[in-house]
Parts: sequence; C-alpha cells; structure tokens
Amino acid sequence: MTLPLDHIVIAVHDLEQTIADYGALGFNVLRGGDHPGRTTHNALVVFADGSYLELIAWKAPAPDERWWQLLQRHGEGIVDYALLPPSTAATVAGATQRGLQLEGPLDGGRLRPDGERLQWQTARPTTPDLPFLCGDLTPRALRVPEGQARVHANGAQGVASLAIAVHDLDATLARYRALLGEGADVSPPVVFPGSGVRGAVVRTGQSALVLASPRDPVGGPSSSLAHRLATRGEGPYAFVLRTHDAAQTSAPLHAARAHGVLIEFELAEAPEGRSFERQALRQTHIDS
Repeated sequence: MTLPLDHIVIAVHDLEQTIADYGALGFNVLRGGDHPGRTTHNALVVFADGSYLELIAWKAPAPDERWWQLLQRHGEGIVDYALLPPSTAATVAGATQRGLQLEGPLDGGRLRPDGERLQWQTARPTTPDLPFLCGDLTPRALRVPEGQARVHANGAQGVASLAIAVHDLDATLARYRALLGEGADVSPPVVFPGSGVRGAVVRTGQSALVLASPRDPVGGPSSSLAHRLATRGEGPYAFVLRTHDAAQTSAPLHAARAHGVLIEFELAEAPEGRSFERQALRQTHIDS
C-alpha cells in the first residue's frame, strides 16, 4: 500500500508574521482557523499535488503537547508530517496486525474562519521516525481547498521529497513496511558516497521520504546529521518543492526567512529521482 503525503507541520511562534513572511516568499497562504479544545490556530500552503504545509502556532502555552515542546526546545521549524489513509481505522488495524503499535484512531477537527467545521481522525506512532495518519471524515476539499488556492507566485506545485533523520535505518524501514503493508514502495538501503550517510527512500504517492542515518559519530563526514540526531532526535527537517519557475531553483530559501525550515526547489519536469538524490547528498550539510 502506498499512502500519499498529506501535509508537513511547521511550528512557529507568531502565526501572523509567518503568514506575511511566507507570502513574501511567493506562497499563497490561507488562514486555516482554530482547533476546538486546543490553543492552536493555523494557516495552510496548499499545493497542486494535494499535499500542503501546515503553519501552526499557539495562543497560549500547551506544555503537554509534543509540537509545542519541540518549538520551545529547538525553535521554529518542521515538527511532524502526515500521510493520508483511505480509512484511518482500517489502516491502524492492518498495521496492528503486522506488529506496529499506533495510538488511535483519535477524533480531531478545526473551525474555519468562515464557520465551517471540519472533522478527521488521526493515529500516531510511538516513535518520531514515522509519520502520523490524518484521514478525513468531512470532505477533504473542506480541509484542503482546491482551485486558485493551490496557485503560488513562486510556481510551487508540490512536495518532491522530505528528509527525515533516523537513528537505526533498518529498524525504521521495518516499521514503515509494517505501517504500509503489502505493496509498500521502499528502496533497499544504500550508502551515499563520501557522505557517511546510509539512506533509503519510501515512495508516498508523488512524494519521496528520504530516510537518512549516519554511519559514523559526530566529527565524521555525517557530522551535521549525527549532531542533529544527538540534539533534536529523529524526525523531518527539510524538503524539496517542485516548481515551474526555473529562477526558484538557484538557491534554497534561507531557513530564517522560512521560520526554521530549509526549502529547496526543483523544476517540476526534473528527471525521476533527482530530488531525493540531491536531498540525500545535502543531508550532511544541514544546520542542526
């Protein structure tokens, strides 16, 4: 089974400032609304391929929430990512039969600024190397707008690849196979030459999850990746977007302008696989 990438979660301190900054970077940013029962509110950057960025902030402290904890400890940036199941309950049941422990399904929702109430179900793994599941109960188009909402001045079309730091690549791959079951599109592990990084790719619809684990300790070729794991633990930290604007591909967006996120672009018509190969080779040069 291949589950498409649903969204990438970016935790920020000030939602209004982030909306303005992402707008200045050429993204069409939509106000998402409030989450009932929580102190969070969000905004969305929705792409033509159906994936999106969730920019999330807190109106009041939430010390029991993992994303808030990560924001306080490490500053703004990517804190999580989700896959889209056809049925959250059925996907959880299948993964459970294959020996993977998930928490859920859990009911969730959001109140949009126009008063529309959205409902979904999530399920969460016990380890941060895996994504959570986010499946809609109300029509997905209510949560993920279509049409002109997906058009961006910088030409962004969707997520080509997402980089994820992991401690034990083989153990992570086993968990992915348990999550996705038969038909999971998982590449064999490979060593990226000269990088000190061992990695693999999990295909999720039109996107690639690039899993990377250092082969050597801090101080070796994969020093930045090893340091990131030692200080922040496992999880996603950078992604590549497809674009039709060749000018966007000259340099990555600086993390400070993107509120702690390293964002690269590649041409939408780039050869298959180019994005995750480039992403993998950059992984030893990402600031932690």
